[in-house]
Amino acid sequence: MSVDREIGPKVSEALEKFPIVAIVGPRQSGKTTLCQMLKPTYTYVNLEDLSTRNFAQNDPRGFLETYKQGVIIDEIQYVPDLFSYLQVYTDQRQINGEYLITGSQQFLLSQHIAQSLAGRVALFTLLPFSISELKKGNFRKDSWEEYVLSGSYPRKWNNNIDAFDFYESYLRTYVERDVRLLKNIMNLDVFQKFMKLLAGRTGQLFNQSSLGNELGLDNKTINSWMTLLEASFIAFRLQPYHNNFNKRLVKTPKIYFYDTGLLSYLLGVRTLQDLEVHFAKGQLFENFVILEKIKTTWNCKTYEHYYFWRDTSGNEIDLLIEDGLKLSAVEIKSSKTIHPDFFKNLKQFQKIKPNVASYLVYGGNEYQKRTDGTVMGFNHLNEL
Repeated sequence: MSVDREIGPKVSEALEKFPIVAIVGPRQSGKTTLCQMLKPTYTYVNLEDLSTRNFAQNDPRGFLETYKQGVIIDEIQYVPDLFSYLQVYTDQRQINGEYLITGSQQFLLSQHIAQSLAGRVALFTLLPFSISELKKGNFRKDSWEEYVLSGSYPRKWNNNIDAFDFYESYLRTYVERDVRLLKNIMNLDVFQKFMKLLAGRTGQLFNQSSLGNELGLDNKTINSWMTLLEASFIAFRLQPYHNNFNKRLVKTPKIYFYDTGLLSYLLGVRTLQDLEVHFAKGQLFENFVILEKIKTTWNCKTYEHYYFWRDTSGNEIDLLIEDGLKLSAVEIKSSKTIHPDFFKNLKQFQKIKPNVASYLVYGGNEYQKRTDGTVMGFNHLNEL
């Protein structure tokens, strides 16, 4: 079943204004399917195919002469030299929407786009399905726990693949192919252990020394491996917010994953019963909520920025949303029952920033306007 992606209208709009539109995102997030749905008449070229890749590498001019006037180039990071030729070629031709390119390595593509294609390309990031996209595709679930365990990858949903089976295969493919492509890591077993240790620290501060001590690695290697996970859309760092504050604040980022299904797999959580008693239940819900907000921003091409806030006294806000001059504070609780002490941190933050909009996102279904903040269940995240 095909699901209309929320990012689609923005991509179509960009194709009218730029010669090149680039879509980056994790493997199997639906980039190719989206491109072919938007431009079914375009020629499709995949640079993972070795013969096609050799053609592009050895004769880039001939490659671009062969494929023009409406082309989808998949996994373009395999031939980074192609970017310079695209710059010259599109400047000569001046045809908007001629190339739709995709890639699975965030930093590699961004680096080459900044160097060669600035002003010529519109860049989008496509993550796996959002909740609203799943609902539109008739993949509705009754609880946040089911969404978290299932993850969001289109192939898993479209083919009704067991989550554990899907992520076992996905992780093996990622480690064996993408990790080797991006970085020559000799001991892949230690790298997988690093990923599992990182999963156990979801929603916590990124402590390089602690991870390094457990794995017998130095801080430089830990940071390098974290950058690798970010580059391939596996995990990301949420930065702390410290604008216009005089108090001492925590300035270390927190760790989250781009897919809760993969995160659950790394944590060994297979069933709803496992999740109910797992130590990371709250962190999984927190990751789920923050991820949904990021998907909304990237799909709609809005300009919100996301942070967390914590001072050295332990006061903390799980998520701060900065939209221009507007600031919203979000407390995230997995409980299905609302407790008065859930508002404690929001009230504390309101003393520091009196005009902040306060929200409590919890694991239930209610939507309530309260004095201390707006309460919304996980099914109301589109209203946040």
